[in-house]
Amino acid sequence: MPPAASDVLAITDWRRRTAELYADVRRTAATDPAAAHATWVQGRDELFAEHPASPLTPEARGGFRGLVVAPYDSAFRFEVRVRAASNQRLEVATGTDGIVPFERIGRVELAGLGSLSVWALRGYGGGLFLPVKDGLAGRPGGTFGGGRYLLDTIKGADLGRRDMPGGPLVVDLNFAYNPSCAYDPSWACPLATRGNVLVAEVPVGELVPEPAVDLGGQR
Repeated sequence: MPPAASDVLAITDWRRRTAELYADVRRTAATDPAAAHATWVQGRDELFAEHPASPLTPEARGGFRGLVVAPYDSAFRFEVRVRAASNQRLEVATGTDGIVPFERIGRVELAGLGSLSVWALRGYGGGLFLPVKDGLAGRPGGTFGGGRYLLDTIKGADLGRRDMPGGPLVVDLNFAYNPSCAYDPSWACPLATRGNVLVAEVPVGELVPEPAVDLGGQR
């Protein structure tokens, strides 16, 4: 059965508004990353509370008072270059986009934390995908067990590059956010594989929702 037109249009508008939000974030972050983070938190709260494509279940939306997000900490903001890495390919089943292929294009090194694989989306539209799972994943009051997203440019989640195309990639862990399956298990989301796991704790960004969905063992 084809999806309902209303559902497709709602998701399209969600992505449009997400892209607009990140455009505001990039403009503000050029001079004030903490203010950009506050804009991001407010924008996501509004989308989750009001938008028809919100990943919150109807029951959760009724009592929603805002996402759980840690205060901004500039120590977790990095500007890094993508370094070469061996080829790797993933094919991941998702809730709305079918089977999505990813190919690794390199790695980024985050000083004091470790390194993460950077993936190219090989479906229509392309773009970057950068998930992360850290040492607080699955712990009470910590981060989502299946990991979080930093960049997902097919959905507009893009913190940008500095100066010009090809310049350093902005990797700000304060903007790490939970995938939709953290709020509703009916969603199927790409999760962090071994190349995107940090042993270090990352206590910033969006934290575990309540009640949480346990996907800590999914790969």
